[in-house]
Amino acid sequence: MTVPSSTLTWAQLRDLKCAELEEAADGWGKASNRADAGRDRIEKQLLTGLRETQQGAAADAAVSRLRQMGRNLQYVYTECGLVRTALNSLAHEMRAQQKVLRNALDDAESLKFTVHADGSVTYPEGGEGLIDGKPLPGGTARVNTMPGLLPPSGLVAPNPNAAKAQDIADRVTKAVRTAAEIDWRFTRVLRRLKAEEGLKVPDRTWTDAAGDAAAVRDAARGYLKSRIPHDAPPAARGEWWAHLTDEQREEYLAVYPDQIGNLDGIPATVRDTANRDNLQLLIGKLEGRDDETSHVRLAGLREIDRQLRSDGRPPMYLLGIGDEGNGRAIVSFGNPDTARNVAAYVPGLNTALDEEFATGDLKRARDTAIGAKEMNPDATVASIVWLGYDAPQASLDDLAGDLEVAGESSARKGAAAYNEFMAGISATNENADPHVTAIGHSYGSLTVGIAAQQGGGIPGADDVVLVGSPGVGAHSAEELGVGRDHVFVGAAENDPVTKLPNSREASGLGTGIVGGASMGFSLGMTGGPVGAVIGGAVGGIAGGSMGYAAQDAQTEESDVWFGTDPAHRDFGANRFAVDDGPRLLERGHRPAEAHSNYFDPAKDQLSADNIARIVADRSGGIERGQPR
Repeated sequence: MTVPSSTLTWAQLRDLKCAELEEAADGWGKASNRADAGRDRIEKQLLTGLRETQQGAAADAAVSRLRQMGRNLQYVYTECGLVRTALNSLAHEMRAQQKVLRNALDDAESLKFTVHADGSVTYPEGGEGLIDGKPLPGGTARVNTMPGLLPPSGLVAPNPNAAKAQDIADRVTKAVRTAAEIDWRFTRVLRRLKAEEGLKVPDRTWTDAAGDAAAVRDAARGYLKSRIPHDAPPAARGEWWAHLTDEQREEYLAVYPDQIGNLDGIPATVRDTANRDNLQLLIGKLEGRDDETSHVRLAGLREIDRQLRSDGRPPMYLLGIGDEGNGRAIVSFGNPDTARNVAAYVPGLNTALDEEFATGDLKRARDTAIGAKEMNPDATVASIVWLGYDAPQASLDDLAGDLEVAGESSARKGAAAYNEFMAGISATNENADPHVTAIGHSYGSLTVGIAAQQGGGIPGADDVVLVGSPGVGAHSAEELGVGRDHVFVGAAENDPVTKLPNSREASGLGTGIVGGASMGFSLGMTGGPVGAVIGGAVGGIAGGSMGYAAQDAQTEESDVWFGTDPAHRDFGANRFAVDDGPRLLERGHRPAEAHSNYFDPAKDQLSADNIARIVADRSGGIERGQPR
């Protein structure tokens, strides 16, 4: 970066009143807090009261205007918070350079040196001449414009004060130059922090806000971010947050909502606040981009935003949001910090942050929360959908690649992240011994299964529920760390994923898969989240006699793609009853629809009720099924 020549002198740096910058920052902070309080009052009082007491076109118009006002106030909160942090960071960095300068000036004073306005340093006579023994004359150390280049040793002045004076001159000059760079860096940032005239807040304004936040983060550098305890365990992160001042928390929320909102161990209400703000910044960041990935992700973010603003029941908490990898989103229906019963569901193959996730997977978590409350009206429930990893994305034009992606690599990475998240839930939950259920669907059951086998298992988990599972990387329910009596499995008769071949039998499917490849691709294209892996397998089963033979052989074996079939008697889990689901090619239904119905009370009431009973700590009342 090119820094324009600065007229800043060391005297000005010495006399700079950083406290005045901090006082100005406090003023912007108060404005930010007032905007936040106003937004909070609109969303939690005015909108709620209006919806509950008024109906009709006038009420709808009022709701629309209030929502716009809340959005405007959210923008004011964000921008004022950015100004506050920019000023505080400026003061912080300038104070550091003042310290360097003052140390150099103190050294000069103690040595009786004189520091001139241009940074040069005059030093007195000293030492003794080699010839006459008289003190060597003093001189002036000039600013070294090329610090890395030292004069030849033969030309070094023998007066011992010369080297000391040069060191002081260099330190003074470096402090002034660094301060000038800091001043220019923050000047550029502060100049761009301005709203449109009339405080209009269209979508493009949030695009600007996303750029503003990125600019302040870059300018502030180590002022805040370096102190976030990313490497600490979740419980220690909670302690760190608890001991921050209110002002420090406000700054982190304003400048680093992405960091705080996704930090396991931070209270759920704080994460929700941070992530709702970061959601707007992410939407602004993706606005106007023409690539397909941005369009798909933007649709998912907007749908999540719509649901957050709808004031539905149970209340939503946004515990994580991000655009890394295939996208990240963690949504809870119910407060996981106060709920006595907490469930965290991991979705599977082809799940990504898109509109289908925001409608389908969020609905599964919501249905589970509502169902658990019905099973135990006195219970407090939080049902979470956790997309905190990159689920495999099946390729629709490469059948061999489709099967290859269904390895354990993504599940192992996801398992570590899931366990950290669950450790955070355990750290922030206010109940002495909450009832925690880990739920995995499809490939997500492999992620949960591997998480259960890592270290001490899934933190806090009492029960494990596996539905539509191709295996969990284990041969026995005992390996999942909660005891076989607390492992529950749902496997629909017409769900092909629960009957995928094991590695030996897969080779026998070869001819059938090739013979039914076109059908498999067609099914994969229309099967939604089931994807091409299922499509290819179904195509093989339906398309050739060897596919049928291998599938028939599978019913005699206990192994599936990832270890022992969790629904088989050899695994030793509790199989609960589910509806058979539509047959693979049944008219009027999506291919392999049975794989997606487990949570939906409208399509599989039996399965949804059983899952709800387990989550509500009423597993003794489940309707049991016979193991394979």
